[in-house]
Amino acid sequence: MKFDISKFVWFDGKFIPLNKANVPITTHAIHYGTSIFEGIRAYWNSKNLYIFRLEDHIKRFRQSGRFYSISLKFSNEQIMDALIQLCKKNNMRRSCYIRPFYFVGQYGINLHINENAPTHVAAFMFPFGDLFDKNGISVGISSWRKFSDQSTPPLAKMGGNYLNSILATQECKRNGYDEAILLDLNANLSEAPGENVFIVKNNTLITPPLESSALEGITRDSVLKIAKDLGYSTKEKTITRGEAYLADEMFLTGTAAEITPVISIDGKKIGTGKPGNITKEIVSTYLDIVAAKNDKYSSWLSPVY
Repeated sequence: MKFDISKFVWFDGKFIPLNKANVPITTHAIHYGTSIFEGIRAYWNSKNLYIFRLEDHIKRFRQSGRFYSISLKFSNEQIMDALIQLCKKNNMRRSCYIRPFYFVGQYGINLHINENAPTHVAAFMFPFGDLFDKNGISVGISSWRKFSDQSTPPLAKMGGNYLNSILATQECKRNGYDEAILLDLNANLSEAPGENVFIVKNNTLITPPLESSALEGITRDSVLKIAKDLGYSTKEKTITRGEAYLADEMFLTGTAAEITPVISIDGKKIGTGKPGNITKEIVSTYLDIVAAKNDKYSSWLSPVY
């Protein structure tokens, strides 16, 4: 994916040009994946730029580091303000993606990370549209299993965790699919490489529970709340591969993917082979929310200007 990063980035509390944001090759995170990140969307509605669920993203941002005793040396309020100011500094008046992250700096080859290890925090942004075809994508079940709490916490958005996702993505692309689905250690659906999974069966939305090694996705949570408000039943329960094949509808959720319909799995058509009516209704509601056209969810938006 090609993208043009904005001119200014935020690095350890200062706004600096992108070409000045450099780190030494001895940075611990480069060697061991000791980095934490978030992906955050901001939407331009022709009048203002709105950051979606900023506070919730930053709460998770801090929480992820706690698993590994990696310190985030700015308050949540400071980081939220920094991201708003970064949008202003770059005069961003297009829908965009914001990537804050923090990481362990020069710490030798020591694996005993603690709260006193040196850390840095940074953020950059870039204009961003659709990650996937909103008319629907194909997915394939990966032979790679999603890691579990038996090995490393799935609830942490750590840089190193996504090596698992890279393997699944490479495999699905080789096999001609748009995206992968990983199973958990019990052979139930877990999630996609960067997205949560939903199926619709008999007008009920079902998504794997956190026990299936699914990330506690913010878009996932948004969809559960939207669906309930629209009058649909929702469940967090294990989903077998066979249940996925028999789903009436399927879609993925994530900051980058937003809500993406799935029209086939392992070459088998889902429902009619087109985005389902419930999926389309949720997508439409979501797009109204992020464009500040639904006052009920105004607390989810942080205006920039």
